[in-house]
Amino acid sequence: MGNTQKPGVQGEGDYEAARRYRKDVDDYVKSADIDKAAHDAAPRSPEEQREMTEAERAGRRHSKAGKEQDMGLEPESKKTRQ
Repeated sequence: MGNTQKPGVQGEGDYEAARRYRKDVDDYVKSADIDKAAHDAAPRSPEEQREMTEAERAGRRHSKAGKEQDMGLEPESKKTRQ
């Protein structure tokens, strides 16, 4: 065994990384201008809005509970088979 690290502390079990992440998120939430960040992230055109909506749909299609109604999207049009 060439691995000198303790088993079970890497990947999803990396507790130190999880602590650092939670601290960083907490620090960001306490110090960031959330309204400005949300405004800056908003789509700048109808085309960008369509791209963002489709990207979110694509991600939800791969999720376990990916229902479009969960996020208030209009259902995708059903494609007919020929």
